[in-house]
Amino acid sequence: ASLNQQIIKQMRMRAGAENLLKATSNNKVKEMVLLELSYVNSNLQLLMGQLEGLNSSVEVYQNTQETANIPLIALGLKETKDVDFSTSFKDFILEHYSEDGNSYEDEIADLMDLRQACKTPSRNEAGVELLAKYFSHLPLLESRFFSPTHHTGIFFTWYDSFTGVPVCQQNLSLEKASILFNVASLYSQIGTRCDRQTITGLEEAVSSFQIAAGTLSHLKETFTHTPSYDMSPAMLTMLIRMMLAQAQECLFEKLALPGIRNQFSSLMKMAQEAAKVSEIYDQVHQYMIQTPIKDNVPLFWSTIMQVKTNHYRSMAQFFVASALLDHQLGPSDDEDQQEKTLSQVYDRLPEGRTPLDILKKKDERQRIGKAHIRRAIQGHEEALRIFGLCHHLNKLEVLQDILKASHQRSLNKYSENENEEEFTDYIDAPDIISKTEHKAEMEVPATTKVKVTDFFQRLGPLSVFSAKQRWTPPRKIQISPEDRDLGFTLKGDTPVQVVSLDPLSPAAADGLKEGDYIVAVGDTDCKWLGVTEVMRLLKDVNEEGIDIQVVSMMDNNPPSATFCGNLPKTYSMICLAYDEDDKNPKSRNVTKKPSFISWGLKNKLKSASTLSLPTADHSGTLPWNKPCPTFPSSSSYNNDSSLY
Repeated sequence: ASLNQQIIKQMRMRAGAENLLKATSNNKVKEMVLLELSYVNSNLQLLMGQLEGLNSSVEVYQNTQETANIPLIALGLKETKDVDFSTSFKDFILEHYSEDGNSYEDEIADLMDLRQACKTPSRNEAGVELLAKYFSHLPLLESRFFSPTHHTGIFFTWYDSFTGVPVCQQNLSLEKASILFNVASLYSQIGTRCDRQTITGLEEAVSSFQIAAGTLSHLKETFTHTPSYDMSPAMLTMLIRMMLAQAQECLFEKLALPGIRNQFSSLMKMAQEAAKVSEIYDQVHQYMIQTPIKDNVPLFWSTIMQVKTNHYRSMAQFFVASALLDHQLGPSDDEDQQEKTLSQVYDRLPEGRTPLDILKKKDERQRIGKAHIRRAIQGHEEALRIFGLCHHLNKLEVLQDILKASHQRSLNKYSENENEEEFTDYIDAPDIISKTEHKAEMEVPATTKVKVTDFFQRLGPLSVFSAKQRWTPPRKIQISPEDRDLGFTLKGDTPVQVVSLDPLSPAAADGLKEGDYIVAVGDTDCKWLGVTEVMRLLKDVNEEGIDIQVVSMMDNNPPSATFCGNLPKTYSMICLAYDEDDKNPKSRNVTKKPSFISWGLKNKLKSASTLSLPTADHSGTLPWNKPCPTFPSSSSYNNDSSLY
């Protein structure tokens, strides 16, 4: 967090210096600004280096136990700033739902506590469940408080996990995407912490990396325009491949853990499995060195991909060499099976040689086997050379020990089969075709679909009480039955809605309207009650009656019609727009149009959204078929009787 803050400060200074450089014409000022820019850029490089060091040290922290496994890479968690929902949510509840926002202080506090806990989740399944719980709450919050036409004023800030650059948004897309990224990061960290000396631990590691890949894939497909670079499609594609490569490596370790049988077919099978791991890591490395990924991925990551590519390729060469040098085709061996196995291992054979020649002729078998062992030695030496070039890898002593041990094993195998009297024939060992019987696949995480209880369920069912609609304050209506007739009927699920209201009933006289939602009967909250439950509450109402509370849905788009001098303006404002084409009447055909008043009245059904009816008299709403007050006569008015 400290590094992120320093990086932000230096980036602001650099942006200010660049703006000053563009604005000034003074050469002396330009020289000073250029000097300041070089200083700021140097500081940024140092800070980025420290951040890269932290990223590379994640693995050292994870592997505290003594193991003989090659270290794996875990993703770091994205960091975020604190968010205060209190004021914005309280104001929104008051303005939108017409309720007292202060009565929801406990719910808001619980939400803020949950988000705060998500900043430092534990590195286990409990931490994943915590993030999944918060992630499941976000769609509920979005429906409750984030209206497409109203900004809450809440800003969500998250830092890029590789560069430390902050990204800020007002909507919840960034929040959702960042939580998903952290879920994938947690699974990657769980995978690196597994005990890979047991079958159970390896299976857990494989599952963790596959779920991490599946989570990143879901993030890539769902949030396609996230502004943070660590969640860009290119970066996510690379991370998905890296997680699957590590899962494949663990599958290889699972095969090798019980021990590799010193048999021709078993050694050839392990050779192809090792070649598959090498191939996948090579693909990941090719992604990492592409622009702009290479500018943001830690050098440590790219280097360890190269090391593993060479290491596992050399292991594949060693297994083939062992199969050829340590085993001869005997009378009891299945000749056809070995020939088929060998032909499936090579993509090409040395010129003039067939699989059967290599198997039957001892000299050929020795020559090809030694060619493989030489290539294994070269690969191990290359892995050690690349390891020495990255100072971050020097912390991983266990990796260096494994590379040295593998190199020494290949040297020993070569010395065992070296014959000083033999003429040296350096032929090239053919490439080994990669193949696996246990391919790592992405798994869809089930934890992102956790069932949670809405913090703000007291507002009512989300299908009705959401940010899409605005509501009037609750109105108290006195209900008094007449001959057990309340004067209205109810419909709907939860909450119930008033329909078929008798306009002469006491409830209508007290202000009840069709379409009102009943939210309380007496002291009982009815937002979550259906028709049966509400009718049960109203069934036993005595002659004194009972008070109910109702709310009405407000129009989010108020009509644009206005009144002027008691004259209803029913025309659209578009009709009054000044058209430049009117200057040139010859450019288009002109047709006679009715006056605005006549147009509005003749098309009152079409312009219902902007139609303003005449004011009501004391006896009720004035229907259109009743005579209206006569307008003052004027030459501008049409005196046709249709106007009245």
